[in-house]
Amino acid sequence: MVLPRAARTQRRTRIQEEKEERILEAALEVFSLHGFRGATVDQIAEVAGMSKPNLLYYFRTKEAMHRALITRVLDTWLDPLREFDAAGNPVSEIRSYIRRKLEMARDFPRESRLFANEMLQGATNIEDELKGPLKSLVDEKAAVIRAWAKAGKIARCDPYHLIFSIWSTTQHYADFDVQVRAVLGQEKAGDGRFEDAARFLEQLFINGLEVRDAAP
Repeated sequence: MVLPRAARTQRRTRIQEEKEERILEAALEVFSLHGFRGATVDQIAEVAGMSKPNLLYYFRTKEAMHRALITRVLDTWLDPLREFDAAGNPVSEIRSYIRRKLEMARDFPRESRLFANEMLQGATNIEDELKGPLKSLVDEKAAVIRAWAKAGKIARCDPYHLIFSIWSTTQHYADFDVQVRAVLGQEKAGDGRFEDAARFLEQLFINGLEVRDAAP
């Protein structure tokens, strides 16, 4: 995990912690709007209401702020997948996973856009995270899905593409929120759109994974 400069001092005060969070909140706002390349330290300092030298005391570079945010977002983003329980009922586990991912799209749209921007720009800042902890976790959960299918609890499927599909369909509601609300119109674009999405995606994925009797 990347620590801010002030966090590496022996005694970290409450004021330091508050300022670090203030900086990261401002950085999240700027990065989610402009991406890493379009964002500047001056913009982040302005949103944080701090002088540039004061900000740079806590985070020496734009890269340090971005890496701290991306690492935090990736860890949060993977929590629902970590909770995927091999001992649970497959339908219940998949349904819960879909709903948790939609809740994150609803509650953390800026974080989702930050992550999407990083992917679109080649993920150079977190490539080691993607090929390390992320891959290991997905491999582990893919094995769970494959075991469910082998046991006849769900239809056989490619577990990786199932996970990718859940990621893409749920995060769409954060990354393309403006488009979603524009197409749905005023009557359907309220918070209820997430419940509507959850019901549809459950139907889509659960029906697709239903074990069907072989043809006579």
